[in-house]
Amino acid sequence: MKKGLIDVISLGCSKNLIDSERLLRRLSAKGYEVRHDAEDPNGEWVVVNTCGFIQDAKEESIDLILQLGNRKKHRKIGKLVVMGCLSQRYMDDLKKEIPEVDVWYGKYDWKDLIDNLPDKTDEIYHRPKDWERSLTTPPHSTYLKISEGCNRFCSFCAIPLITGRHTSRPIEEILEEAHELVGKGVKEFNIIAQDLSSYGTDLYDRQALPELIDRMAQIEGVDWIRLHYAYPSDFPMELLDVMARRDNVCKYIDIALQHVSDKVLDNMHRHIDGASTRKLLAEMRKRVPGLKIRTTLMVGYPGEGEKEFDELIDFVKEQRFERMGAFAYSEEDDTWAAKNLDDNIPEDVKRQRLNRLMEIQQEIAYGRNIDMIGKTIKVLIDRIEGNTRIGRTQWDSPEVDPEIYVNGSEADPGDFINVKITKAEPFELFGELV
Repeated sequence: MKKGLIDVISLGCSKNLIDSERLLRRLSAKGYEVRHDAEDPNGEWVVVNTCGFIQDAKEESIDLILQLGNRKKHRKIGKLVVMGCLSQRYMDDLKKEIPEVDVWYGKYDWKDLIDNLPDKTDEIYHRPKDWERSLTTPPHSTYLKISEGCNRFCSFCAIPLITGRHTSRPIEEILEEAHELVGKGVKEFNIIAQDLSSYGTDLYDRQALPELIDRMAQIEGVDWIRLHYAYPSDFPMELLDVMARRDNVCKYIDIALQHVSDKVLDNMHRHIDGASTRKLLAEMRKRVPGLKIRTTLMVGYPGEGEKEFDELIDFVKEQRFERMGAFAYSEEDDTWAAKNLDDNIPEDVKRQRLNRLMEIQQEIAYGRNIDMIGKTIKVLIDRIEGNTRIGRTQWDSPEVDPEIYVNGSEADPGDFINVKITKAEPFELFGELV
């Protein structure tokens, strides 16, 4: 155990990661040595930022807490602190089940940890601004969270139960953070929220995402802006004009559609039907030439029979999504679906449907990647392995989308280069420096 060291371990989504980065910044300001996601945590304090979204994520969080509790018993770490979505939702139960944890915080009150820790410096502690953080991503790329919470209340989703109502950050505050990050060398901004489409409705009584992105695109040094987690119902159509007009707004959008069957969408409380979904996608592609869409779909939801699943298969074949993920439905405590719908589709059927859907998508993705052979595209280099540079295009978000392996370049991470694509695999591209 190392005195004065605090290990912070972040689980779950990029929204959680930003909270961890804000915590790291405050701990550093108090004079502590901090590490993020160390393989062998041995700090005087260890803080786990948990995920509570789906069962697998909850199990991962609990398994890690138990492992750290065992390390604490053997004096390999000091105090154990848990924060985040899992503890926000299940704190009372967790306190009873895992007494090895010294302090519990939820999703939002983790800032109290800073006030409860003694200073490790003789300098007067100056509390950083709420948005200030220590980046854990590559220095040229970051996530930027513009709101918390969600008002949609999809019948399967526990997020509103964890994060509460939708709350937007003011435009000026977001732009101030963007200016600050550009000054630190950030070039790529991945804009994230649980529901991008609703941004601004609580603060300005209007959808303010188009204005925010348009103003952000005018900041010198912002080379790429990429948008994550739009909602299809009440989509802010003016955003498409901004995307088409601004070269540094990536022609990419992450919009979770979940399904296309009217019956299933109605059961999900998605406030949209299949025809409106198709109309929205067509309008997106028409108004933003070159747009690539990432979506997430769900199989095995209550009410999804063979007919509804076949509709989903036909939809995926028809749309040929450039990027797509999928998962099988699992019941979440206290959601409307858990209380009112019978989760009676066998797990093996869910798994078979998921596998079939992803096999079809793999063929689509491979075909789209083959179409890229011979084309020259702009690539942002993320890292170097041996003599190979590895990067992404404007159509590829970190961690979830394909990477491009480049030979014949001496570019450094953070550099933009032009690459001619020479080879394609289903989820990777290969190219040469032009």
